[in-house]
Amino acid sequence: MTARIERVVTEGVVDVDGVEHKVENNTWILGDDEDVIVIDPARDAEKILEKVGEREVLAVICTHGLPDHVGAAIEVAARDEAVVALHPKDRPLWRLTWSETWPDIDMEDEGLFEVADVQLEVMSTPGVSQGGVSLYCEALGAVFTGKTLQADGPGKIGGEYPALADQLSAIGSALFTLKHNTRVLPAHGEETTIGDLEPQFDAWLSGSLTRGTAAEDEPEGPLTDGTRAAGIRLNLPGE
Repeated sequence: MTARIERVVTEGVVDVDGVEHKVENNTWILGDDEDVIVIDPARDAEKILEKVGEREVLAVICTHGLPDHVGAAIEVAARDEAVVALHPKDRPLWRLTWSETWPDIDMEDEGLFEVADVQLEVMSTPGVSQGGVSLYCEALGAVFTGKTLQADGPGKIGGEYPALADQLSAIGSALFTLKHNTRVLPAHGEETTIGDLEPQFDAWLSGSLTRGTAAEDEPEGPLTDGTRAAGIRLNLPGE
């Protein structure tokens, strides 16, 4: 049976200074008619499992530990006693959501997962979070980039880049070495390709991302993620 990729968009409402904003997150399902891996299970476990149907969930992989992206991880994994995977450097973030449990697998760079006769290669892509990873499926010409890279450029947290130099280094050394027709499947928004984004890299390195990005200059409207409203901070005690 042929492996395929499916997307589930889950929604949540967050309150920012008394104003409610709708937040949308992508959860990706990779597999065939029998087995799947669920990537970044956000918010709504029921909706995600409805898409999975009667197929077996072999693993739940979190590209990072931010709360609005791991909120359904335990429930999705529990149905079929699947393992949960996360990079160990994002364990402090995981604890913001799950205070009494840990992921089963500590992912590392170049680790591999298999489902439906295809492989997912773990690529370390820190920046938005210290343990951020991307997952490359060469057979399907796709890379799941989490919050590292999105259709509008490098991902942010609450409108800011926590470690932009690290993030750009990871994008340049890992993601932009992939074929130009590789699909970029992010944690938020629509998909794009490596070839669509790579020509912008020199401008990013030259500082275009940080010019005129003060919070007070941001337009009103829906948030691209729920991290600002959730009060997330990356410099956690004990790190």
